Amino acid sequence: MSSSFGTLFKISTFGESHCKGVGVVIDGCPPKFELTEADIQPQLDRRRPGQSQLTTDRAETDQVVIISGTELGRTLGTPILLQVANRDQRPTDYGDMETIPRPSHADYTYMQKYGIKASSGGGRSSARETIGTVAGGAVALKILKEKYDIDIISWVSSVGEIDAKPVDITTINREQVDQDATRCPDKEAAAKITERVLALKEAGDSVGGTVSCVIRNVPAGIGEPVYEKLEAKLAQGMLAIPATKGFEIGSGFAGTRMQGSQHNDPFVVKGERLGTATNNSGGIQGGISNGEPIVFRIAFKPPATISLAQETVDYSGKETRLQAKGRHDPCVVPRAVPIVESMAALVILDMLLRQEARKALM
Repeated sequence: MSSSFGTLFKISTFGESHCKGVGVVIDGCPPKFELTEADIQPQLDRRRPGQSQLTTDRAETDQVVIISGTELGRTLGTPILLQVANRDQRPTDYGDMETIPRPSHADYTYMQKYGIKASSGGGRSSARETIGTVAGGAVALKILKEKYDIDIISWVSSVGEIDAKPVDITTINREQVDQDATRCPDKEAAAKITERVLALKEAGDSVGGTVSCVIRNVPAGIGEPVYEKLEAKLAQGMLAIPATKGFEIGSGFAGTRMQGSQHNDPFVVKGERLGTATNNSGGIQGGISNGEPIVFRIAFKPPATISLAQETVDYSGKETRLQAKGRHDPCVVPRAVPIVESMAALVILDMLLRQEARKALM
């Protein structure tokens, strides 16, 4: 199973949804960098379950512990192990589902691949495993901000049929995003989203949505063509997040409705560098950053585990009716915001370090 991501700044995540704990090993973190649990915990708090009525009722504090790789609050340059305990485990909630693959979940595919699956929760396919990504990404976010002044901000841009108004990508900040439990900075849309999600939670159903992200101050020249283009690595990272169903950058699919004369980004002088008058490219051209804000959007499906009764079959093919127990999010996008930011940070930092290594040889 591939649970590692990155080349020079590399993470390897571990743990299942109902085992004793989950976490990440970070390899390639620079030495002498100030790092404590307090630097990592805020992003985990934004991801954790039970933080509002809009999320699963699973009660986890998700307190991170640095096991190795630091001393007296500074990194040693050695592998960093971050661990979070699973405290609110209820494996008995899944007893009825041991012989029934849940519709649109990974039960059936994991069984076909490995001949065995975690009997409780989603195992490695559960959103619980994203704790490792968020913890590792929190370290990357700190390095990017302090060393390169790079900001990464994500927000909820739609839920179901409810679309938020466009934001100003040059000024949107985390405080604006977190002012509402929906993590949608459009107050009018946020109110509608809250009403919609709470109604579905009460009904035992779920809904999908989209998360948008902007990465500011990335220098031009980052990316590794041909097969590791910057947008390709971002897409790989984002589509590795559970429940993702789509990735688009810049103009995305809307760009297919435009003519080249409308879509092209003319170059202009911006201070001491070249920039573009428009940003339909989303900050990347030819797989390499061009110095403009990198802007993309990710689609998340409705959570597969719902408590409504569903007609399906068990592993033997016998028709049955499944009414899932356990606790689930009626909509994942509010909690997905820090996951998207963390994954983006892992991609950008790794690519920056690779470019710096190349420049050292030039």
